[in-house]
Amino acid sequence: MTTARATIAATRRHTVIDSPYGLLTLVATDGVLAGLYMTAQRHRPPEETFGTPDPGPFAETIRQLDAYFAGERREFDLPLNLYGTPFQRSVWAELQRIPYGETRSYGELAENLGKPGASRAVGLANGKNPVGIIVPCHRVIGASGSLTGYGGGLDRKQRLLAFENGTQDAAPSLF
Repeated sequence: MTTARATIAATRRHTVIDSPYGLLTLVATDGVLAGLYMTAQRHRPPEETFGTPDPGPFAETIRQLDAYFAGERREFDLPLNLYGTPFQRSVWAELQRIPYGETRSYGELAENLGKPGASRAVGLANGKNPVGIIVPCHRVIGASGSLTGYGGGLDRKQRLLAFENGTQDAAPSLF
């Protein structure tokens, strides 16, 4: 492990929880949620960067996720410690403005950010979102309304959208 990775991992804690969408690895840096990773997720960091196993920092995150999966919560109210470029962080902030059960296209997000020609860049930043579900990147679709890429897989994206639209329960995990 490189020195930078060792330093980051030393301040990190993680835990793994079950969900209707498969196992979720929660990662905290300095006690604040910095990652929520699904199994087989694209752009999932190496396991050795997740830090020491410790469920301590995650009680509120788990409580809010449980309420979301039970259909009792539509928004998350958690402090986040997100690492990314200024553009990525602006995209992730815009994702949090998409209401529960609604979708936006990559182009709409780019326009909202004042960068109408940046839909591809928005897509790349969306794909690097380190806290899927909580920062709802699953709510972004193609301009035609099609379900385009999702780091957690298109099956999960489809199920999350159906769950939020009330057309499917958050049934036990198939992953």
